[in-house]
Amino acid sequence: MVLTSRCSLDWGTDLSYDGPRFAEVAGANDLPFSSAMSTTLRIIRLASATVLALASACGGVTATPTPTPTPASGPVTGSNNPPAAPAPLIQTTWPTRSREHVDLWLHAYAMLAPDTTLVPYFKRGYRDRIAGVRRQRNITSLLDANRDKLVARINVEPSLATNGQFVPMYFASWEQMRQAIDLFVRSGGNPGASNDPTMRMYLAVLGGAFQSAADREWLRLLTESADDESRKFYHDFWLSETTAHAAVTRHVDSLWQRQWRPALQRFLNNTQQQNGEVYLSLPLGGEGRTVQFTKSNNAVAVPAPETTAESEVVLYVMAHEVTGNVANTAITDNTTPADQRAGLTTRYAQAAAVRAGALLLERVSPLAAPGYMRYYLQQAGRNAPPDPRAAFVAAFSIPDAVRDAITRQFDVILGGI
Repeated sequence: MVLTSRCSLDWGTDLSYDGPRFAEVAGANDLPFSSAMSTTLRIIRLASATVLALASACGGVTATPTPTPTPASGPVTGSNNPPAAPAPLIQTTWPTRSREHVDLWLHAYAMLAPDTTLVPYFKRGYRDRIAGVRRQRNITSLLDANRDKLVARINVEPSLATNGQFVPMYFASWEQMRQAIDLFVRSGGNPGASNDPTMRMYLAVLGGAFQSAADREWLRLLTESADDESRKFYHDFWLSETTAHAAVTRHVDSLWQRQWRPALQRFLNNTQQQNGEVYLSLPLGGEGRTVQFTKSNNAVAVPAPETTAESEVVLYVMAHEVTGNVANTAITDNTTPADQRAGLTTRYAQAAAVRAGALLLERVSPLAAPGYMRYYLQQAGRNAPPDPRAAFVAAFSIPDAVRDAITRQFDVILGGI
């Protein structure tokens, strides 16, 4: 999910940064998330002319089991007088990584309420499986104690169940994120609570997702709950799972860099997504998470496969994610204001994103397209026959005009025009 339907800082002194988040924000396009997040980016642009991002050097998949901030005497991002035209320090094209703080945050969301979307945000059965593990270990945390309060607020403000999920993708670590959230809550959401332009950007991002006092209190409670969950259960669980699946992760990284990414790279280059990072996330299902900053700085979270036989889910969800803007444009261009008021555009969004991923793979990796269709049929709880096309089109129905518009966009993008 692109930030469209498709993401707590203890304010300490360290704001060091090691991921592709805010590089060249001044030149970036508005985040395709919501009007609130587009407004956020405009605030960010006013706050600082240029923001530099220093991405972690990588050689394949890098797990970060203890996400402590890198020591620094002060912020390494943001400046009133930045150096001229620096380039992000991403040494590998679209490296794959594991991020504990991203998984912790998504885990907390996954444990709150049933996932009822057509394509689920989280792996099918994730919540029940984790609940069983926690029962076996006789573990409870503030995530359990505060669950009713957290769910009650989601019922009042459903956007909290989706918008806030993108937040960790802006941060390099859990400590950094906790610090920002702490200042955000204590300052009443005031983006001017810090003189540092980078901090103001973090506060603006949080403000786009958590706009009211009640939302900020919900965020404070969720952060406190997730922090306790990490100490009592999730940190050890994440380390164990990451270690147990290390061989699968290496296999995925090899396939991604040698086969799948090269097949997608022309499309990525021609849609301003030349580079970024792929996060292999334990909780996520077929509805991934994407934050787009600039052509060289993107973050896409996809499901972490549990076996080598499931490796291709990384390709499938990546194709789904990177075509999100194409699908959204096709919907916007082929619906009326009346359709939008009636909620039709929202109804088409998820199906169009799934269809766009299939249409892309049919162009760039046709042998993978049937597997993609079967995977998304399974994600939607449908039967996945050996020849899945008819069932796939029926399950993810969109107007012909939207489908044709997606196809035309691909003709242009892959034609290099």
